[in-house]
Amino acid sequence: MKLVTWNVNSIRSRLERLLALLARHKPDVVCLQELKGAEDVFPFDAIQQAGYHAAVLGQKTYNGVAILSRAEPTDIHKGLGDDEHARLIAATVDGVRIVNVYVPNGREVGCEHWDYKLDWLKTLAAWLAKTAKATDLLAVCGDFNVAPDDSDVAHPDEWADSVLCHDRVRELFRGLLDWPLVDVFRKHHPDGRIYSWWDYRRLAFPKGDGLRLDHILATDPLARCCSAAEVDRDERKGEKPSDHAPVMATFDI
Repeated sequence: MKLVTWNVNSIRSRLERLLALLARHKPDVVCLQELKGAEDVFPFDAIQQAGYHAAVLGQKTYNGVAILSRAEPTDIHKGLGDDEHARLIAATVDGVRIVNVYVPNGREVGCEHWDYKLDWLKTLAAWLAKTAKATDLLAVCGDFNVAPDDSDVAHPDEWADSVLCHDRVRELFRGLLDWPLVDVFRKHHPDGRIYSWWDYRRLAFPKGDGLRLDHILATDPLARCCSAAEVDRDERKGEKPSDHAPVMATFDI
């Protein structure tokens, strides 16, 4: 199973790129975040013509998550607790439980959006503990808006204590790993210095000023099957790219 997670930063703006990615990599499952559109504007027909089913939780203008899969998804779940925003969708594909998340950014430490981010991560951990077991074949994918370690940041001093690198969010991310989940990208690239997000401003991408915010976490039975993980940096190049690049992992199951 080849699994991809990608914050597309508007499905309508990135549809051509998405269809090209599907043709190029032929993934079995794709987790998309930040669709920025309600379900009635999602390109179901184009996705179907590309050979994929789509489970979608949309929201007008903001947020939005989707799971695309070659095999028909089952047991679809939408939303996290009482959160009114479209930030979580889950489905089972070929016996693997896929959870796709778009974690709040937090904006600024100490504001109400920061509190929302912390509460959201706590609720996610509680929901996983309630609905899944560590022995399941389970992957939790998405844009976590957390760089787990300084090795995931090109210039740690510039981002220290930001909403993406603050000790509190890193602690909550480690709590997910302690559940336990395995960061499969870290498994294959222990030294870090590989990034998935670059700000549109200040020539961040050509300067290599990136952070690793997009993750594929897996329970141990699934993580042991992970034979490769990579970032498709080419998807950050060219005209009208998302500010995120797709992260991929291959599981020999």
